[in-house]
Amino acid sequence: MHFLHRCRLPIALSAVLSTLVLGLSTPTISQAASSNTITYAEMPGASPNYIFPYASCLYDSPNNIGQFQQLMFRPLYWFGVGPSAGESAALSLARQPVYNKANTSVTITTKGWHFADGQVVNAESVIFFLNLYESNPLAFCGYEQGMGIPDQVRSVTASSNTVRINFTKAVNPTWMTDNFLSQITPLPNRWDRISASQNGHCATGVYGANATATACKAVGAYLEGLATKVKTFSTAFWQGGDDGPWKLSSFDNSGNATFEANATYSGPHKAKVKYVKEVAFTSASQEATDLYNGTIDVGYVDPSTLPMRATPKRAGPNIAALNAKYNLVVGSSWGFNEAIFNFNATDTKSAAINQIYIRQALQEAINQTSIVASAFNGYGSPTYSPLPPATPAHLSKVIANPYPFNVVSAKTLLTSHGWTAVNGVMTCTSPGIAANECGANISVGYTLNFNIVWPGDSPELNAAFNQEIASWAQIGVVVTPNYDTANNVANDCSATSIYQICVLETGWNYANSFFPSGEVLFTPTGMANFGAFSDAHMTALIDATTSEATNLTSYASYAAHELPVLFQPQADRTIEVLKTLKSSIGFTPSPLDNFTPEYYHF
Repeated sequence: MHFLHRCRLPIALSAVLSTLVLGLSTPTISQAASSNTITYAEMPGASPNYIFPYASCLYDSPNNIGQFQQLMFRPLYWFGVGPSAGESAALSLARQPVYNKANTSVTITTKGWHFADGQVVNAESVIFFLNLYESNPLAFCGYEQGMGIPDQVRSVTASSNTVRINFTKAVNPTWMTDNFLSQITPLPNRWDRISASQNGHCATGVYGANATATACKAVGAYLEGLATKVKTFSTAFWQGGDDGPWKLSSFDNSGNATFEANATYSGPHKAKVKYVKEVAFTSASQEATDLYNGTIDVGYVDPSTLPMRATPKRAGPNIAALNAKYNLVVGSSWGFNEAIFNFNATDTKSAAINQIYIRQALQEAINQTSIVASAFNGYGSPTYSPLPPATPAHLSKVIANPYPFNVVSAKTLLTSHGWTAVNGVMTCTSPGIAANECGANISVGYTLNFNIVWPGDSPELNAAFNQEIASWAQIGVVVTPNYDTANNVANDCSATSIYQICVLETGWNYANSFFPSGEVLFTPTGMANFGAFSDAHMTALIDATTSEATNLTSYASYAAHELPVLFQPQADRTIEVLKTLKSSIGFTPSPLDNFTPEYYHF
């Protein structure tokens, strides 16, 4: 799962493009791309930095996974083609999984495709991943303690192209396939090493055996150490394990990557151009200049820089300075937007965050509709629960907004619980735990003032949270803005943090865990539960969705009311595509942050 969420580049185009629009009546854009090369903009300051497709949460991000690793190394089951978030049987390395009637086991049969070095993608390739996972699950960001693979695996057997996984109890097949089988990446034997010259014996070990665990820990340590050394990325060691449509032919220290069409790719939809160049940028303004000059074919534009969109679900007029050469395309995320409450902060402010009525007041003071219109120029939608806005009806009913925008109601929530405005700041004047008092661990004189941190190079985030901070001030809550880089904000929600609210770019994307259940986000052991939220009833509702074919309505409704996070408006993906570029699946941005240039051509 991608904790940096949807990697829609936060490009600071406002100043750059407004100058261009005012200063030039007719843009003179030069196209540098050839018909054999597609150029694609990386996120400023967040180029790929990890190549092994078994990543901890430190490296599990769209710039490393969907827009880098998966061009080369394909997962067992592929999700997302064009605007769809669903599974693609044609692109998957295995045939559809077969569960027994009791849903206590699943049989997987690989299709017999090949790695670039000629090895067949077979049962042993799958076992290699499973053995590595079982030996050290905490090293993988998909791990959920007590759930799924490997913790609910009783045994594994393998023969030729077939793997059978037996579970400790019945599972929801949709959840197991979408959230766990989807994360298995078959691994080549050439990576079964503990040094450049020593075999690790992880791929051939018996699943669950102590000797296998010992061997695989050593292999994992070696591969993880090598995976950050960018000078190795394009070498035969990594590229011999390529089973995707692209091979990395060069990668430099700045993060510029050149991919070449993989002639040995076994799957359908082989590349239609020879090269893809992913271009690294150190600043948003640099990317903006290259986009204006036409030296990239696919780039991202911040919605706050676009003309107002009048019709939802459709792209509005493009920026005049770009319209001559680029088409604006728009898509939504298979996810939701959030600001994370830091329940585990050691300072006393966590006492206020732990009061549900205070969280309700903060949520009621957010005018999501206004933010979509003013900060996103109509390119977005409100979110009120942890489900994607486009969640189909068979997964959940529509979740109503339990806390509509109302600053009067929000302020009343505070004053009715023992708070009084003193010099414009709500101050506890009635400490205690009664219904009309401030709550546990809140003493007299305690003030409602919080620190919030977000990536400061995003115009849309700056506009959205400046509006929210102004609204919170109306109810007597002082929120102080702080800024950090996109890659660092995930670490800012921690037990020693000075921040009570943290914003990870622009939301959570259910990429690699495609079934939008909440175990990764809101259970006590969830790998992406960055704010340390814990609620026994929430955990029970989530457990029900993982063990049987229960829809997500009860869980999502409870989350909407309980507010484990502040629900935020979700900005759309807004992308500029060179007009001469073509695609057999269209250019609607992937809701899963996938980059599939094998479908593109001139």
